[in-house]
Amino acid sequence: MLDKIGIAKRIAREIKDGYYVNLGIGIPTLVANYIPQGMNVVLQSENGLLGMGPFPFEGEEDPDLINAGKQTITTVPGSAFFDSAMSFGMIRSRKVDLTILGAMEVADNGDIANWKIPGKMVKGMGGAMDLVASAKNIIVAMQHVNKANESKLLTKCTLPLTGVKCVKKIVTELAVLDVTAQGFKLLERAPGISVEQIKNATEGRLIIEGDIPEMKIE
Repeated sequence: MLDKIGIAKRIAREIKDGYYVNLGIGIPTLVANYIPQGMNVVLQSENGLLGMGPFPFEGEEDPDLINAGKQTITTVPGSAFFDSAMSFGMIRSRKVDLTILGAMEVADNGDIANWKIPGKMVKGMGGAMDLVASAKNIIVAMQHVNKANESKLLTKCTLPLTGVKCVKKIVTELAVLDVTAQGFKLLERAPGISVEQIKNATEGRLIIEGDIPEMKIE
C-alpha cells in the first residue's frame, strides 16, 4: 500500500519532458519533489507563477513565495510571476499539458467531485473547474477509500461535481487505473496489494485484463 509520497512518486512517472503541468493542492503538490533530474518540465500555479520548484528546506522558506494551496515553495531559473487573469488565460486557452488534482470522488465515466461537501464551509472552488474544463490530460491523486472504508471510486458521484467525463487516470494507495468508456481499467497494483483487495475497494465498474503487475515507484 502506498502512502502520500508513494502516490506522488508514481504520478511523477507520468510527466513527460517538455510538459507544462499544473499541480492541485494536497497530494499533487508533492509531485514537484519527484520530477526526474534533467527533465525539462514547467510547473504552473494558478495563483500566478510559471516555473515552480520543489518545496524549500526548513529554514529556507520565503513567505512571499507560495503555491495555490498557500504552501511555501521555491522557484527555478527563468520563472515568471503574473496576475490571476493571465494565469487563468493560460489555463483556459489549453496551454497546460497535464493537470494533477486531488479528489473526494471519481465516477467510472470520468466525473470528478473535489471542491465541496454539503454542509461544510469552503472558501470557494478555486481553479478546479477551469482546470478540468481546459486541461489536455487530467490525473487524479486520491485515497481509494474514505475513513469509513467506503469506496471513493464510484458508479456515480454523490458530491457536487467539479467536472464531467474529464479524468483520464487515477493513482491511489492501492492502484493505478485508466478511466475508459467501460469503466475503471486496472493497470497496476500497489506493492503488497492483491487484485481482490482492489475489487473490494472499488464500487464503480472495474475492468481486469490478464495479470496485473505491481507498480514500480523508484
